[in-house]
Amino acid sequence: MTIHDGRGGPHTPDRRAADSPIHQGIVPSYLLAKLAESERYAQAAEAARQTLIAPPPAQHRSQLRLSIGEDGSLVATVEAAPNRTISDAHSTEHLPGTVVRTEDQPPVADVAVNQAYDGLGATFQMLLDAFQRNSIDGNGLPLDASVHYGSGYDNAFWNGERMVFGDGDGEVFQGFTGSTTVIGHELGHGVIQYTAGLEYQGQPGALNESLADVFGALTEQHLLDQTAAEASWLIGAGIFTPAVHGIALRSMMHPGTAYDDPELGRDPQPADMSGYVKTADDNGGVHINSGIPNRAFALFAVELGGKAWETAGSVWYRALTGGLSATATFAQFAAATLREADAVDAATGDAARMAWASVGVIKVAGDARARR
Repeated sequence: MTIHDGRGGPHTPDRRAADSPIHQGIVPSYLLAKLAESERYAQAAEAARQTLIAPPPAQHRSQLRLSIGEDGSLVATVEAAPNRTISDAHSTEHLPGTVVRTEDQPPVADVAVNQAYDGLGATFQMLLDAFQRNSIDGNGLPLDASVHYGSGYDNAFWNGERMVFGDGDGEVFQGFTGSTTVIGHELGHGVIQYTAGLEYQGQPGALNESLADVFGALTEQHLLDQTAAEASWLIGAGIFTPAVHGIALRSMMHPGTAYDDPELGRDPQPADMSGYVKTADDNGGVHINSGIPNRAFALFAVELGGKAWETAGSVWYRALTGGLSATATFAQFAAATLREADAVDAATGDAARMAWASVGVIKVAGDARARR
C-alpha cells in the first residue's frame, strides 16, 4: 500500500508516518517564487502565485486487485505492456477529469493528450528494457495521467497514483507534456516510492530528486537511442518559452548553467560539495543540491561510454533497489553504487569512484583500485 506525501516525494507508510503535505513538482518552489515577483511577465507572475498557493491534490491509497483461479488459487496476471489512460481536467483542479484516450486507441486532436500518452509509453519501455521493471511498481501498474490541470498551472507532478500536467502560463512556461525528461522524472518518483521511499528532506530528498532526474534523462536517451556522449543531459528542455534566457530547468552535466534570466535569476545548483547549499527552503535544498549527485551520474556514464541506461543506469538502479535506507545521505548512496560498480568489473568501479570524487562526495587517494 502506498501514499503520497504531497511534496513530490512519495513513500511507503510502513517506513514512516506521513508528514505535513507541502506540494512540489518538476518546477522548484524557489523558481516559482522568483517568477511570482516578476514585473515583466505579469501573466506569468500571477500564474506562479496561483500555482504556489494551489492546494495539494487529494491523497489516495492504491488498491491491489487480485482474482481467484478456477482451482481456488490466488491469481495475479502481469503482462509486460503499458496500460495507459489519459484524462482531461479541463483547466480545473479536479482529478482525474474526463477520459480522452486509453491504451491502443489512435492519436486524438489534442497534442497534450498524445504527448502524455507517448511519454508514459517511453518511460515504461525504458524501465522494461533497461531494468526489466514492469511499470513503476514492477508489477504492471497502469499508467494514468491528467492533462490541462488548472488554469495557467506552472508545474507537472506525480501525485502517488497519476501524472498531472499543467499547461503553463504562456509567457515563461509552455505545456509540460512536451518534455520527455519531465515525464520520466515524475514517473521516476513513482519508482522511488515503490522502492527505497527516500525521505523528501535534505540529502535524502536531494537524492530523490536526482534519481528522478536520472530516470528522466535515461528515458529521453533511450527513446532517442543516444549514447551518453551524445546526450544533452538537460532536464526540462523546451518547457521555457523563447522569451526566457535558459535552455532547461537543470543541467545534469553542468549544474548551475541551465538558465540565467533577468527575471528568474540564475540556476542555483552547485556542481560539487564545495557549493552545497544549507537552507530551510526547498525542503532543505532538495532541488538545489540534487545537481551534485546528478553530475556524478553523468560523469560516470560518459566515462563508461555507450548507452547510459545499460551499465551506468543499472549500477544506480541496483543501488536504489538493493535495500537503500530511506534516510540515505550522498555518501551512503555513493557507497551503495560503488559496491554495485565493483561487482561489474574494476574499470566500472574506478569510474564510479572518480565520478563521486569529482563532485566531492568521496576522496580518492592514489590509484582508485586501492580504495576497494
